[in-house]
Amino acid sequence: MNLFLRILILALVLFSPVRAEKSAPPQTLQPGVSATEIKIGNISCYTGSAKEYATVARAEAAYFQMINDRGGINGRKINFISLDSGCDTQKSVQLARHLVEQDGVLLLFSTFGTEANLAIRSYLNEKQVPQLFLESSSAVFDDPAHFPWTMGFFPTYRTEGRAYAKYILQKKPDAKLALLFANDDVGREYVAGLRDALGNNASLIVKEATYDGPEANLDSQLRDLKQSSAGVLLNFCVGAMATQAIRKAAELDWHPLQFIPNASLSVAAFLEPAGLAQSSGLISNARSKGWHTPQSQRDPAVRDFLEWMNKYNPDANLRDQNYVAGYERAEALLVVLRNCGNDLTRANVMKQASHLDVELPMLRPGIRVHTTPTDYQPIKQLFLIQFDGKEWMPIGPVSSE
Repeated sequence: MNLFLRILILALVLFSPVRAEKSAPPQTLQPGVSATEIKIGNISCYTGSAKEYATVARAEAAYFQMINDRGGINGRKINFISLDSGCDTQKSVQLARHLVEQDGVLLLFSTFGTEANLAIRSYLNEKQVPQLFLESSSAVFDDPAHFPWTMGFFPTYRTEGRAYAKYILQKKPDAKLALLFANDDVGREYVAGLRDALGNNASLIVKEATYDGPEANLDSQLRDLKQSSAGVLLNFCVGAMATQAIRKAAELDWHPLQFIPNASLSVAAFLEPAGLAQSSGLISNARSKGWHTPQSQRDPAVRDFLEWMNKYNPDANLRDQNYVAGYERAEALLVVLRNCGNDLTRANVMKQASHLDVELPMLRPGIRVHTTPTDYQPIKQLFLIQFDGKEWMPIGPVSSE
């Protein structure tokens, strides 16, 4: 009997539920997460007036495919659900609700457009669903006090405008400036940054012109700006509108020193349609390393990017900067998810996203992804670049606001 009791006690110790519970790794899961997958939602413009930017989402999908091919994140594959809004803000609202309530995603990632992200921001914050690394550089998305579930990614439009103003004051302090920008919050943010950095020199601005909508005709605006005799054009047009402005200025035989936003610098998407010769001399800004020259390709991070492009985007145009933009956003999300470990809750996603301090491999040295609970602007640094008719070349050091 004594022997039987000893065996019974030993069995209870070895196979008790308490002991099994302690030995299992802690796992806190939420909608969008299972033992085998993590659902990530995305809304992009695969069709519509800004369809060129769908390349960003395609790059992100390709990056996650690479991660899945390597075994995923802690054994979980990424299920990247990317939907087409057709560049329609109201459709983006519907799709956001579908992703959360029907698809049950863990978070929304890299959703496209300032207006669309503003339209879904309150809903996602009410539902406490992360709206992470938006495809918009508006400063309004750095507001953790009021919208703790929403976070941008790249330097703001305001920071871009300030950088251009500083360059002009250093290199062309007596130049007359002409401004072309959209009659919306994005256009006004570029101008606000420019004016802020110009300070008492804002009188250098001699002419401004605006346009409404992504399909406006800019002929009359460019003619008016040319008549101002300005030697510098701040072409704050985004995407295809920048293409139109570059082409029209050349047709008018007007050749000011011209600045364009980072969002418009893709050679394949925007400069080739404008004409490479007509685009020569343009100034913009960047955050990433170059990847076209033999010298840049000696960098291991650049080689990794090119190998990924060759394997996962074999038909892609290497001159489309939007691929590296998607690559970098996807890298940043991977850091967040890995830092979450097995605590894959929406709250922990935002906790990890708001405690980042990392240098992504394709960012130029000195540019970091850095956040705090009171600072939701992950990247704040940039450097100026100039197009030589073939490639973008750096013309300045890394700077920040």
